[in-house]
Amino acid sequence: MTPLSVLDLSPVTTATPGSAALRNSLDLARLADRLGYKRYWVAEHHNLANVGSSSPEIMIGQIAAITPGIRVGSGGVMLPNHAPLMVAERFKVLEALFPGRIDLGLGRAPGTDQVTSYALRVRQDPRQGDDFLERFQELLLFERGGFPEGHPFRNVRAVPSDVPLPPIWLLGSSGYSAELAAAVGMGFSFAHHFADYDAASAMLTYRNHFKPSATMAEPYAILGTAVIVADSDAEAQRIAASAELHYVRRAKGEYLPLASPEEAAAYDYTPIDRERMARQRTRLIIGDIAKVMDRLQALAESTKADELMITTMVYDHAARRRSYELLAHGFGLTPRG
Repeated sequence: MTPLSVLDLSPVTTATPGSAALRNSLDLARLADRLGYKRYWVAEHHNLANVGSSSPEIMIGQIAAITPGIRVGSGGVMLPNHAPLMVAERFKVLEALFPGRIDLGLGRAPGTDQVTSYALRVRQDPRQGDDFLERFQELLLFERGGFPEGHPFRNVRAVPSDVPLPPIWLLGSSGYSAELAAAVGMGFSFAHHFADYDAASAMLTYRNHFKPSATMAEPYAILGTAVIVADSDAEAQRIAASAELHYVRRAKGEYLPLASPEEAAAYDYTPIDRERMARQRTRLIIGDIAKVMDRLQALAESTKADELMITTMVYDHAARRRSYELLAHGFGLTPRG
């Protein structure tokens, strides 16, 4: 069976404020570790009323401290928001404290709106346009000591200097990150749960163009996908109403806390809303475990995914726990402890 992992956005609902959402993430991480999930990644988003995950480095440390076995990482750190040296040092500290268990996933987008992005970067050295590649190269140079003679950063060391950076994964929702990850010989994670770009195309591009590196000899591709499982198909469809209303509102620029299934069922959807919901259904996998496993296995086969990373945005935390439990049992994960 394909390995399973978790992507957690710490969902905020009309009944669960951000502080409680973060504590729910700690609870879910303990469960995922016990169930035998391979990784637990936390996201970076800012100024979104439905996402509590804004500081992945802090959450990674907290999660790693309370789980004995699961790998913990960022899905991802949005590199445009951060000085590369700070990213290097934070993740070296994490690697020093939890050796062999940390992943550094990097994203190109700011994970927020333009005004908030400016607020995050206003005190940094202004760089024009898409500066992800420049920042990414700077991060690698800090790690490898590759700045040339005369460069102002030549003698700057990311500390603790006796600890390597954890494995780097490039995140993407288009073909660009797939090509970059292949070119530099790093792991790749594709965000199928929100990408309009064809997942199979991105994943196969990465695999077909991969060049071995000092840190990775073979390609390894993770497919991120949205899944909602329940004990019955009818129950899964009921609780998925919250996620569907979220997608409808997001398309209108409305980033509100997740509504209850009852509120979502009572929402006055327009014909355009329902068209958007139908399109989103092609990316959102909903149902009982048999139905969901069939779709996930077909998706893994078509994309040649080495691993599936599941994100589940639902209103009720107990329903989210149950969804991950059913997936673990269905895929035959080996429990820890």
